Amino acid sequence: MIAIGEYRYGAGRSRQRAMAEAWLEDVASRIRVAPITVDTAISYASVRLMLRSKGTPIPANDMWIAALALQYRVPVLSRDTHFDVVDGLARIGW
Repeated sequence: MIAIGEYRYGAGRSRQRAMAEAWLEDVASRIRVAPITVDTAISYASVRLMLRSKGTPIPANDMWIAALALQYRVPVLSRDTHFDVVDGLARIGW
């Protein structure tokens, strides 16, 4: 849900808003939403501590997205290159 919120925010800011929102509606209707659990909170704390020790903070919502991706062993689809500083996280750019 965090990622969907971030995508929706980006779509709302897009110059091609209608197309971006239509794409998001299509994708959101076909995906499985990963639940946020206690394990997610543990993963989030690990990500946040690691980034703090490296001196490379990223936005809070993106730390949650990274934590979920690491927990479920899936890549992140994002243009945001700051995900690249998260150890063990794969990012698919577009």
